[in-house]
Parts: sequence; C-alpha cells; structure tokens
Amino acid sequence: MKIVIIGAGVVGVTSAWYLTRDGHEVTVLEARDGVALETSFGNAGGVCPGFAGPWAAPGMPLKAAGWMLRPSAPLKIRPRVSVAQWNWLAQFVAECTASRFARNKAEMQRVAHFSKACLVALREETGIEYDHGTGGVLQVFRTAGEAAGGLRSACVLQKMGVVHRIVGPDEVLDLEPGLARSDLSFTGGLQLSTDETGDCHLFCQSLAALAERNGTRFRFGARVTGFRMAAGRVVAVWLGEEEIAADAVVMATGPWTDLLKPLGIRVPIYPVKGYSLTAEIVDFDSAPRSSVMDEHSKVMVTRLGTRLRAAGVAELAGFDRSMPAPVLNGLKATVARLFPGAARYEDATLWHGFRPMTPGGPSRVERTRYANLYLNLGHGSNGWTQACGSGRILADLVAGRPSPLPAPS
Repeated sequence: MKIVIIGAGVVGVTSAWYLTRDGHEVTVLEARDGVALETSFGNAGGVCPGFAGPWAAPGMPLKAAGWMLRPSAPLKIRPRVSVAQWNWLAQFVAECTASRFARNKAEMQRVAHFSKACLVALREETGIEYDHGTGGVLQVFRTAGEAAGGLRSACVLQKMGVVHRIVGPDEVLDLEPGLARSDLSFTGGLQLSTDETGDCHLFCQSLAALAERNGTRFRFGARVTGFRMAAGRVVAVWLGEEEIAADAVVMATGPWTDLLKPLGIRVPIYPVKGYSLTAEIVDFDSAPRSSVMDEHSKVMVTRLGTRLRAAGVAELAGFDRSMPAPVLNGLKATVARLFPGAARYEDATLWHGFRPMTPGGPSRVERTRYANLYLNLGHGSNGWTQACGSGRILADLVAGRPSPLPAPS
C-alpha cells in the first residue's frame, strides 16, 4: 500500500520503519526541516519502562493546586481562556481515582516493556547507535516521605514483575559517585537496572537514514493542510495545492491534532510543556554514570555520551513558546547542585518541547472511524520509551495481524 505518515518525530519515524519493513510504500511528511525537531528533540533521554505510568493519580489535583504558587514547582498549571485546557483538566481530574490509575498504569507498563524489547531487537538487528547506555535509572529520595513513597512504588513494581531494587543512602552514592560531591543528603533510592538511556534525536536521525535506504521517502518543510475524502476513506493528503494519493494515512503529529477536527475526530490531547538543558561534560567523575531521577524536584539527569542532559518541569499553558527565566534558572540550579562541576552549565543549550498528553495517560494507537486513517498519538512523557512498540503495534494493525502486545496479566 501507499502509506502517508504525517509527522517525523520518534513515533512517526518508528512507524515508518516498521511499515516499510512490511513492504509498504511509505512517505513521511514533516513540517519542520528534519526529523525529531519538536517534542523528540531534547527530552530527558531515558527509555524507562519502570517509570511508565499516568500523571493522573489519586491526590494529584490537590498537589498540583499547592504547586501553583511555587516558581520552581515540577507541575505548573497556567490558567488560560481556553475551552481545550479546561476540558482536558476536567477529564484529567476524572482519571485521578485509584481504579483508573491502576488500569492506566497497567496498560502503560504493558506497552512500555514491549516497546523496550522492540528497541533492543531493532538495535541488535541494525547496529544503530544513538549515545545509548544500559546502566539503568536511579531514582533518589531526599526526605523520609519520599523514601516511604519509594517503598510503595516498589510494591507496585513487584506486583507487575518489574526488576527493581530499594537502596539505602550509602548505596545511592556507590551507584552514582558523582552525587557524593553534592551538598544534598539522600534518604535512599530506587534502582531500575534494566531501564536504558539514549539520545532520541540521534536515534531518529539514524533510523530515518536506515529507513530511507530501505525505500522510505521523507519530505521536509511539508505542511499538510487537509485531506480529500471519498466513500468514508482518505484518498489523498493536501500540501497546499499539491495532492498526494494515499491508500492509508497515519497521524503521528504529537500534540498537533487540528487536522482531525474537520473530520469530526476529537482526540483529548493537550500540550504539556517541558524544558531541558544539554551541556558538555568537563569532569566525568562528577557526572552521572547513567541516569538519575531526583524525586524531590522531578528533574532527570542523564549522561548521553560526552554530554549531560537535565530535563523537567511540566506546564499546562497551551502552545506557549516562551522560555521563562525562573524556570530555566531553577532547572540549571537543580542539576548544578546535584552534580556540581560536572558540566559547563553556563554554556548549556536550553530547550523546550510539548508532550502530547492524554488525560489518563495511555496513548492512542488505533484505527479511526475512517477505515484507512490511523492514529499513533498521545504518548505524553513516554514517547521515547514507547515509540518502537507503538510503531510495531501500528504496523500489525494496518496489516490486519493480531496485536503483538502480550495479554494483560
């Protein structure tokens, strides 16, 4: 089939890879000038099935309300005169029950662990390189309450069969010696030794090059303006006055879903803004060996080759592209305090992106009411973690094969 994929982030690129491997004639249309230049560009760098779970959790609405007046809060709701924002928030609050949290987390865990296995298989098959590491992720706690929360998380991970280990303060420093140079004290940690790290942007560039060699066509600077429909199907995609015929179309546009509205499709996805900094490491002994998630600030710090990546903060403010100094200074101060002297923080590259969040957490990989229009959307903060699995699930859906996902336990 001739398949058009709209969007060349990590979800669009992995979708293209698996669909091309199935023998389809795949064209990827991307409005930007290259792959992975939006949400996939500067994320935290963790492929973390162990952390996959919904933000909509019991107690979260009250916690978020308390954070609203804190300049450096990990979650900021910036109220707007926006029906989309308030509708999404209402659905988010409705998902913050114990039963819905448990259901959503189980589904996200299932996809995330399958996806990580797909990534490992792809790496073994192709030899793809993307500054990846297999040193796991260490979540660190600064207070007794955070450590108690870690024990509760460990119980959930135990029930789900996720490899993990609770560690004490001394072992935190053994696992990540760079933290010993911090003036912070730690009450313990939770190690997820099978999680991985890697540069999502580099991965996309490398996989896109491999896909092109296998026949995938990428068109950049290609902004889709609409669809031509006939008999309940998409028969072509419009690029201004240019028409591209298609037997099937895949929407992999992250948080940008306006193209679906004229078709009467409403997908509850909201852009949750995140920030990161990337700096060259100058003292490798002071830098993280792998990846550290600071539970107190919700900032994740990851080694990517010779660079250090720190990412955090979640803002609900629509597609606001401003870069507030207090937020950026807070992120820089947090990573510099965790790993003092490890990198050239003063010369760091600063970035922001928009996570495509559904209210409950699970992504939308599905066929729409139109038989040949598919969605691969809504991965939130787990896009890098779930991309390969989502691409594989989509390819099997298009082919009419049974879902490759393991059955729920």
